[in-house]
Amino acid sequence: MRMIGNLNGEEKARTFSDYLYVQGIENQIEADKDGSWAVWIHAEEELERAKGLLANYRENPADPRFQSTSRAANELREQKKKERVRYEKRMKQRQQLFRPLAGYGFGPVTLALMCISVAAFVVSKFANDMNAVAGLFISESYFSGAYGFHGFGELIRRVSIIREILPEIFHGQVWRLFTPIFVHMTFLHIFFNMLWLRDLGSMIEARQSSWLLGILVLVIAAISNLAQLVLYGPMFGGMSGVTFGLFGYIWIRGKYDPGSGLYLHPTTVAMMMIWFFVCLIGFRAQIANADHAAGLLTGMAWGYLSSLRRR
Repeated sequence: MRMIGNLNGEEKARTFSDYLYVQGIENQIEADKDGSWAVWIHAEEELERAKGLLANYRENPADPRFQSTSRAANELREQKKKERVRYEKRMKQRQQLFRPLAGYGFGPVTLALMCISVAAFVVSKFANDMNAVAGLFISESYFSGAYGFHGFGELIRRVSIIREILPEIFHGQVWRLFTPIFVHMTFLHIFFNMLWLRDLGSMIEARQSSWLLGILVLVIAAISNLAQLVLYGPMFGGMSGVTFGLFGYIWIRGKYDPGSGLYLHPTTVAMMMIWFFVCLIGFRAQIANADHAAGLLTGMAWGYLSSLRRR
């Protein structure tokens, strides 16, 4: 800051300060020991211009152009104050965007799920040897007919022969109903799934309980895995059905039951839903869309029903 001069009397100093402010020159005034008021400007490059305006003011302080700026200066300050509040609000929203998805550490169930997923990825030689994790797939048998949705008649037929297309589970290998969530096909696949699992799972454990997260994961995994099997066959894997389910649960539970402590920023919700539909329309090949959809709907339904009980 640079001082450009002194004026006698506070009223004169404030009048000139308002005039400078309206002219776009940030400034401040302060009382000196001799009773005069020093005028300081913030920007060095405005020094000569401000000195010229000060000289003009000293020559004719009663000039209407100086006397009529007080109201304009106050309006301008109020406008800038509002702009600053809006800016701080935007910054706060940006900080909150992922705030609810961080700071919870690692919940024990979340950490266990992540460790098993990473271990399975390593055992499969980073998805280069899927035979090494064949026991984690929901089934190793295939049903006849084209995969995909080909009418409700075909869908009902597949459900009716569920025992035939899940021989391992009906012979005691019940874990296969859940373990496809630990199989990942690429590094990016496991990276993003673990990222979302860490955030969403740890939030539920921190705000509610590890028991609830464990039950949620088991139920969502079973439903989403069965949906993917019936529509597209047994060769699929990944935690994305579960993460979409946890997302749906937190989103709806937090929306209808704020007291639950669960919350997702609207932009986070938008990002997840955009990615869901990008996958659905086939932008990426070999995406387990039935797994995603079933997980999301299960989580949303669970969140809504549990919020009814709380309300």
